Amino acid sequence: MSSRLRQLHNDFSLSAFIVGLIATMVSYAGPLLIVFQAAKVAGLSEALLSSWIWAISFGTGLTAIVLSIWFKAPIITAWSTPGVVLLVASWSAYSFSDAIGAFLFAGLAITLLGISGLFTKIMKHVPQSITTAMLAGILLSFGVQVFVSMQDFPALAIAMLLTYLLAKRWTPRYAVVFSLLVGVAIAFGFGRMHLDHIQVKLAEPIFTMPTFSLDAIIGLGIPLFIVTMASQNAPGMSVLKADGYDTPASPLIATTGLASFLMAPFGSHGINLAAITAAICTGKEAHPDPDKRYIAGISSGLFYLVFGMFGATIASVFSAFPKELTAVIAGLALFASLISSLTSAMSEPSHRESALITFLVTISGMSIAGIGAAFWGLVAGVVTNLILNGDVRRWFTNAKHKKSSTES
Repeated sequence: MSSRLRQLHNDFSLSAFIVGLIATMVSYAGPLLIVFQAAKVAGLSEALLSSWIWAISFGTGLTAIVLSIWFKAPIITAWSTPGVVLLVASWSAYSFSDAIGAFLFAGLAITLLGISGLFTKIMKHVPQSITTAMLAGILLSFGVQVFVSMQDFPALAIAMLLTYLLAKRWTPRYAVVFSLLVGVAIAFGFGRMHLDHIQVKLAEPIFTMPTFSLDAIIGLGIPLFIVTMASQNAPGMSVLKADGYDTPASPLIATTGLASFLMAPFGSHGINLAAITAAICTGKEAHPDPDKRYIAGISSGLFYLVFGMFGATIASVFSAFPKELTAVIAGLALFASLISSLTSAMSEPSHRESALITFLVTISGMSIAGIGAAFWGLVAGVVTNLILNGDVRRWFTNAKHKKSSTES
C-alpha cells in the first residue's frame, strides 16, 4: 500500500489535477441541466432529485478512481447524457419506481455484456479510422463553440483563446489552466459571476424499492441500454485508443454496468465510459507522459465525489459561471484530441471514405429511433467500409451456400 501511495505521489502533477477538475466541471455545467429537465418531466421532489444527482456523482466518481488506479490510465466515467435525453422524452409515461426497475434492467444488461466479452469482439471488427472519425464528429461542435461564443461574449472568448495560444507556445502543459484562470477573472470583471445565488446543502440518498413493468423495461430499459452502449461506451473506448491506451473493454464495461445496477435504487439512470470529458484527460494537456495521465482520472473521480455530496446544490455553483466560459474552456481543452482524431481518421487511404461518411453522419445530429448520430455514424462507416473494402462476393457466396445447405 505504501509503495502504491508513493507512486501516486511521484506521478502527481498540477496539470493532470486541474484537467480532472475541468472535465468534472464540463460534466456538471452542461449535462446536469438536462437532469433537471428530466426531473421536471417525472415530477420528482427536490429530495429525489438530490438523491439522483448524488447517485450518478458517487457512481461516476468511484468507478473513475478505481479503474484509473487499476489500469493506470485516465479512465473517465460519466452518467449517460443520451440516457437523460431519452428520459426527458419518455419518463412521463412511467412511475418513478417502474423507472428504477428499468434502470436496474439496463445496468444488468450492460454488466452481462461486459463480462461476456462480446463488446470487445464487436469492436475488433470496426476499423480504428471509423471510430476516431466518429469521435472527431462528436468533438467538432465543442471546438466550434469556442468561436460561436465570440458573438455573445467576445472579450472573454478572445482573451481565453489568445491566452491558450500564447501559453501553448511557451508553457503547453498549462495552456488550458491559464485560459481557465483568465476566463474566470474576466467573468468577474464584467460582473457575469452570480455567486450570490449559491446555496450549500448536503445530499441525502433515498432508496426507492423498484417495481418491474414490462412497458417500462421496453420503453425505458432497452432504449437506455442501447443508447448507453452505442453513444457513450463505444466513443469512450475510441477516446482511449485514439490516445494510445490499449485498455481492455470488458472490465471497463462490466464495472460501469455494475455501478449502474447498484446505484439505480437511489435514482441513477446509468454510469458509463465518458467520451467528451475523457478526451480532455487523455491528451497531452494532462501530462506529456501518457503513463502519468491517470492522475487526471483520479482527480476527476475525487471531484465527482465531493460535488455529489451537495446534490442539487452543485447546479447552482456551475450555473454561476457564464455559459460562454464553459463552452470556450471545453473547446480549448479538446483541441488536441480533435487534431489527433482527425489525423488518425484520415491516415489510412483505403478507409478515408468510410471515415468521412462516419464523420459527416456524426456531425449531422440525426436521431433515429431515439438513438443518436454517433451510433448511426458508426453504422454508416462500417457499411461503407464493407462495400468498399470487404469481400462482398465471398459474403454473398457463403450466404447462398448456407441457404442451399439448409434447403437440402
